[in-house]
Amino acid sequence: MSLLSIENVWKSYGEVQILERLKLKVDEGEFVSMVGASGCGKTTLLKMILGSETPTRGQILLNNQPIAAEPDEQRGIVFQKYSVFPHLSVLQNVMIADEFSAARFLGRTFGKKKRAIKDKAMTFIQAVGLSHAVDKYPHQLSGGMQQRLAIAQALMKSPKILLLDEPFGALDPGIRKDMHQLIRKVWKENKLTIFMVTHDIQEGFELGSRLWVFDKVRQDLQAPHAYGACVTYDIQLQNQSTQQVSEIIAKKYTKEVINI
Repeated sequence: MSLLSIENVWKSYGEVQILERLKLKVDEGEFVSMVGASGCGKTTLLKMILGSETPTRGQILLNNQPIAAEPDEQRGIVFQKYSVFPHLSVLQNVMIADEFSAARFLGRTFGKKKRAIKDKAMTFIQAVGLSHAVDKYPHQLSGGMQQRLAIAQALMKSPKILLLDEPFGALDPGIRKDMHQLIRKVWKENKLTIFMVTHDIQEGFELGSRLWVFDKVRQDLQAPHAYGACVTYDIQLQNQSTQQVSEIIAKKYTKEVINI
């Protein structure tokens, strides 16, 4: 049984069709990279998997059950813009989710419970290489360090699915390579299923075990918003070389688009 099933999903906003005819299944432990032109619906699909958006038609199933209509602990997300609390230290940023779960009204825990949460947070802080910065605040961290902190936050609730929305787009090339190594390590050690939106095709097939290419295959010049994008290529990457994947994607852009 697939971990996640996308069953004939369509998404529109008013008369603007964003996505159409999405029929996809994802097994536990896959790393799905999503590429395509800006505005083709990659982030919209990510939001539907998260639960902050709902399909206009069709449904998304998690473990064969309709996905919760709002974000929950099974799905963690990391955005391109660092989603950390500026007034909290690194340690406090990672602890805060469990503290609120344990003490919803105060948002603070004490004694053994606090020590247990702190120990758990330190495990993830060490995993992302921020042990030396536990007492620092976000403004004292580099961009790469802030993104490491955001990943530690997302992992704290032990999600089954990790959603990455252009997580490395704002980083310098050298730092991006370090982050690539980190996300591979996090993926394998935590046995996560990852969905990553990226505009960098090279990054997509270097990191992912599977590549989804989004594009519109139907167009009406008189009504440009009448049709949405779908996944035009679904490529398993484990046994494909960089050159083979590049050739597959290149062929896709030479095919004729259907004009309605």
